[in-house]
Amino acid sequence: MELREFGRTGFKVSLFGMGTYYDPGWIAAAKLLRMQPRSEVHLKAIKTGLDNGINFIDTAEIYGTESLVAKAISGRKRDEIFIATKVWRSNLDYDSLIKACNRSLRNLKTGYIDLYQVHFPNQRIRISETMRAMEDLVKEGKIRYIGVSNFSLKQMIGAEEALKSNQLTSTQMPYSLVDRKIEEDILPHCSERNIAILPYYPLGHGKLGSDNSALSDAVRDISARHGNKSLSQIALNWFYSKHTNVFPIPRASNPDHVMENVGSVGWALEPEEISGLEGAVSQAR
Repeated sequence: MELREFGRTGFKVSLFGMGTYYDPGWIAAAKLLRMQPRSEVHLKAIKTGLDNGINFIDTAEIYGTESLVAKAISGRKRDEIFIATKVWRSNLDYDSLIKACNRSLRNLKTGYIDLYQVHFPNQRIRISETMRAMEDLVKEGKIRYIGVSNFSLKQMIGAEEALKSNQLTSTQMPYSLVDRKIEEDILPHCSERNIAILPYYPLGHGKLGSDNSALSDAVRDISARHGNKSLSQIALNWFYSKHTNVFPIPRASNPDHVMENVGSVGWALEPEEISGLEGAVSQAR
């Protein structure tokens, strides 16, 4: 598995990570019924990724999957795995954030979190208070790096300015071949400051596979040139071939999908193939 430095951290992670958001039903079952539907399949998927060199896992307190991640990494070298989790928007005041982090540490059964992210902004709580708690967690060694998720560029800059002794490491946003809005402002800002971007819904949340003859033709040609790659593999490789600071996090829901994603690494799209894919997607809009 090819590794690449994650933003300014110095830590090298796999070109893509494993997302552990499954669906609202899973969250409801985990939170209300303390059940984890299809947990054995999901656990095997995460372990399959780890066995094949994926060392980056993203979760969140709201997902109900932190304990699943703990099971997946049990017995492995902790310092070789990059674990990211997120604090929910209702827990962004100082005391609540500290408590939320401690809960996540217990759920993950780890002494530290590599990347702790604000899941959504909360206009009712000053970002300076949230970032003060984050920086105190860094001082205590409970988290290593600070990130945000679903922040506009203005909100993101506000978070950066609120940090006193640390820098913002990452942002997590929807981004894919069919949703490229962040290329207008957030992506250039992050590229300039070497802030890592974690695209969720990197395969377009079902929209990528919609009927598009131009895209089908482009994918067929690329697939033939690169060893019969699938649409998903090509869509993921588009990130690695185009950017150096973008780490998509497709969902690790079953082992077969994870293994398919592993096939997105080890080759690169040519510039004309990238423009051809983007042009084909644009034609369908």
